[in-house]
Amino acid sequence: MDNSNNAIEVKNIKKKFKIFIDKGSELKERILFKERKQYEEREVLKGISFDVKKGEAIGLIGHNGCGKSTTLKLLTRIYYPDEGTIEMDGRVSSLIELGAGFHPDMSGRENIYTNASIFGLSHKEIDERLEDIIEFSELEDFIDNPVRTYSSGMYMRLAFSVAINVDADILLIDEILAVGDANFQRKCFDRLRELKRKGTTIVIVSHSLGQIEQICDTTYWIEDGLIKESGIPRFVHERYMYEMERKRILQVEKEQLRRQQRRRAEAEKKEEEEARKEAKKSERQKAKEEAKRQKEEEERQKAIAENPEIVDNFKKEIPFFCEQDAIRVGTGEAEFTDVKLTDKDGNEKYIFDTDEDIYLRIKYKAHKEGLKGVLGFGVFRQDGLHCYGTNTAIESNQPIDLQKSGEAVIRIKNNLLPAYYYLDTALHGIDGVKYDDIVRTKTFMTASFLHDIGISRIKSTFTVDGKTYKMGEQEHGEQ
Repeated sequence: MDNSNNAIEVKNIKKKFKIFIDKGSELKERILFKERKQYEEREVLKGISFDVKKGEAIGLIGHNGCGKSTTLKLLTRIYYPDEGTIEMDGRVSSLIELGAGFHPDMSGRENIYTNASIFGLSHKEIDERLEDIIEFSELEDFIDNPVRTYSSGMYMRLAFSVAINVDADILLIDEILAVGDANFQRKCFDRLRELKRKGTTIVIVSHSLGQIEQICDTTYWIEDGLIKESGIPRFVHERYMYEMERKRILQVEKEQLRRQQRRRAEAEKKEEEEARKEAKKSERQKAKEEAKRQKEEEERQKAIAENPEIVDNFKKEIPFFCEQDAIRVGTGEAEFTDVKLTDKDGNEKYIFDTDEDIYLRIKYKAHKEGLKGVLGFGVFRQDGLHCYGTNTAIESNQPIDLQKSGEAVIRIKNNLLPAYYYLDTALHGIDGVKYDDIVRTKTFMTASFLHDIGISRIKSTFTVDGKTYKMGEQEHGEQ
């Protein structure tokens, strides 16, 4: 050991595994089907180094497959590194594969002797600890029964009790702190704290960041086989959760956009098919269908003129650019043909950061010449709270001269705090008649990794004792 105060010294360890595509399990298969031996090498650890002082507790965190459990198995010498060195000072007890070495036909008492001997205890040392192990496991009434008769919870209790009663200098723990019921879990935590107070060095791998914060002095964040960050658990965990949430929402956005692109492609294919069918129709057929449509439209407009509220009954087919649970009503004199939410460069998006501009890009068509209208949108939180709404009449007090084929771009300054939102779109006549009104045209998310509370961000500045604190940043100076 380079430093006598260290219990563990890990220096630039690397580890790779062969991942076989299809490997024969029998000798005959391996001889006859040699091509099954194809494999790829996956480098799990790419050179990590850290020291753990005697009596220190550290946590290893990271997403599945990042290399944290492999690191722990290297420490227990289940695996050996391809490169680098690991030095450990003291007796090691591992809570990785709880119950490894238990024999199902042996009693709990017999398995205690077998399992504890694996950790390096002599028969005499096991005798001295036997009652403590049985008492901690709370299995006094079942200790002489075969282990195969135990429930999974009883099995784990016994294994845990053995592992923490071997007076180890170094304790290695991998995702096993959810042992038994709530009371037993609390007892396990209390024992781990007691072991730490007595000077036991502890290394924990867990996805439960709260557990690590309760026990550990330092967290090491492993990502893609390297240590990305280390330090005080609470601060490292905050940045880790930020990164995990960022990756999660990017994945959500990819899936959402993929669904939207698929619906767009299906709509385009349907339009092409309808266009081909229309092209095959005779002129007489086309004239007959057009006359029928005009008659239906005249009857509908007459009904609307007599009772404007009846417009809500004219529900229309939900177009491809809308959410599948959208509701669409209107006379159809003018209608939306496409709606997108994009960034400033026109890239379609589903997730926007707080303070990031949202661009609402709308295409429409008018079926009458000289038609005037009002274009607007509304934003609702998923629970139905109306967050904001406006239209061209509110903003400019002027009607729009609707074109046969038109386009609008609305830049929205997004101050909304993280949540799921619905966006409604509306195209009305200047008299309030709904040409095209779509509820839940689009859904989107707002993401922010600051800690504002409420619906939207209202910018504020704090000046305390001459120091200015603004939007998560600290500035120095007199005001």
